[in-house]
Amino acid sequence: MSRMPGGASGVPPPNGPPPSETPVNFDAFYSELKATEKRDSVLTSSQQIERLLRPGSTYRNLNPFEVLQIDPGTPSEEVRKKYRRLSILVHPDKNQNDGERAQAAFDAVKKAYEMLEDKSTLARCMEVVEEAEGRTKLAVEEKRKLQKKQGLPPVVEEDDPAKFKQAVHVLIMKLFADLERKRRLNEQKISDNAAKKRAEELEVEHRRNVEKEFNKNWEESRQGRVSSWHDFQTGSAKEKGLKKEKKKEKKVKKFSPMGFRPPKNKPESR
Repeated sequence: MSRMPGGASGVPPPNGPPPSETPVNFDAFYSELKATEKRDSVLTSSQQIERLLRPGSTYRNLNPFEVLQIDPGTPSEEVRKKYRRLSILVHPDKNQNDGERAQAAFDAVKKAYEMLEDKSTLARCMEVVEEAEGRTKLAVEEKRKLQKKQGLPPVVEEDDPAKFKQAVHVLIMKLFADLERKRRLNEQKISDNAAKKRAEELEVEHRRNVEKEFNKNWEESRQGRVSSWHDFQTGSAKEKGLKKEKKKEKKVKKFSPMGFRPPKNKPESR
């Protein structure tokens, strides 16, 4: 008696479908996903503009793969083709009735392409993708462990390839948003430091100007101060001389030349 796949009884293992079926299911999922992406890629101009400017686009559009609707790791030639198609669809010249929003959408598409065209920024984008995939796998393993502790089958929703890819996609968006938030905080910090430094420089410059003005006025008034001092000295000398003269006059009036005061005459008494 030959053994059947999945065990002696031929019953599939409780943790999921037999390994032979998994690639088939994933291929079916992936084919459907690519077909959906293909349908989305040929949305009308107004629909593409709406997609690129929908709520949350400020952070959504930080992810160039999301903007261009491509998978990370897409060959550069395919990236270029997708960029050309999208840029034509949302170009302001083709959407003159909605020119302002079309320009914003076009700018988002162009920025995304430039990020992926530059090797250094492309490498950083792929690092974000790899980090998201790694974190998602760790989170899935933690969920499995928790399931086991609770006595439940170690099956999680991310076992579904579509759910796993969606979880990675969401985390990629979050990581790009976190990087942008940190960039803005760092930029604000640099701006604040520059403003503080400039304020200090202006304060030092103000003090220097005040000191310079004071020294200038001090020098200009030097002659006046010297003249005033001379006048004061001269006036003091004259005043002292007058006082001495007055003292001499009093002394002359008070004393006789003989150096004593003659006695007063008394009336005779009879």
